[in-house]
Amino acid sequence: MSRRGWFFFLALGAIWGLPYLLIRVSVREVSPAFLVFVRTGGGAVLLSPLVVRRGAFRRLLAHWRPLVAYTVAEIAIPWWLLFTAEKRVASSLAGLLVAAVPIAGAVIARVKGTDHLERRRLAGLALGMAGVACLVGFDVGRSSLLAASSFLVIVTGYALGPWILSRYLSGLPGASVVTASLVMCAVVYAPLAVLQRPERALSTSVVLSMAGLTVVCTALAFLCFFALIKEVGPMRATIVTYVNPAVAVVLGVTILGEHFGVATGAGFVAVLGGCYLATRPSKRGIAGAPGTAGTYEADDVPGALGAGRG
Repeated sequence: MSRRGWFFFLALGAIWGLPYLLIRVSVREVSPAFLVFVRTGGGAVLLSPLVVRRGAFRRLLAHWRPLVAYTVAEIAIPWWLLFTAEKRVASSLAGLLVAAVPIAGAVIARVKGTDHLERRRLAGLALGMAGVACLVGFDVGRSSLLAASSFLVIVTGYALGPWILSRYLSGLPGASVVTASLVMCAVVYAPLAVLQRPERALSTSVVLSMAGLTVVCTALAFLCFFALIKEVGPMRATIVTYVNPAVAVVLGVTILGEHFGVATGAGFVAVLGGCYLATRPSKRGIAGAPGTAGTYEADDVPGALGAGRG
């Protein structure tokens, strides 16, 4: 990997490990719906000029149905559930539970018949699920079982989104897909944001957290992701997902003083190890299937956009 590639890789690993901390701080004073609107609306405003200049939005009109399905699965529902859960669940635990997304992706690919699960990959699924069970069993007592259970929906949505993109929108520029989804989500959440707007002045930490979540973790993150893809390709770029949870844990423990015990560490290792085994390309993989090497252009990699979490 070139120096430029390493720069974008490390930057993105840090940026996409940061949202969990910023979300945890933000939801202390604003509602999840308001935060979804701020993040999606702000991200759309920042990214739209780049997409409009290329005239890419017009290509999306003929694909509005899968685009709506992607938006619901990847952003509208998971972000609201994640923001709601982090009112009770530690940011470090949230980052670790979301790290199980590749496992859910492997299951979806198998159910849809777009990939095969060999013994090694089945072992990875079992290991990853054991890691999630370890995290929930030992850490959720400190927060809320109901909030933690919502991560099942979050992880499924995050895994289903890239599958929809790979299946139905693989020929569209990734930047236009993401921006259009942010616009649609912002429009839907706008009425709720108005009804649930803060009634008193927000603290500086919350304002800065929302700004960072919007500017750094949304707009800048996707620009870095597209740049990373141009340097190393879509498949190698998704390796960054193994860095994000580690960053989330370090930030949560050091800045917010969150708990990190032996069980948490064991669950962390098991989840990432399971993800690695479950998502390694199968020798019998079907060409063009989600999760296998494809022929996308540098800016046409919607299947890889699921790498961005939080």
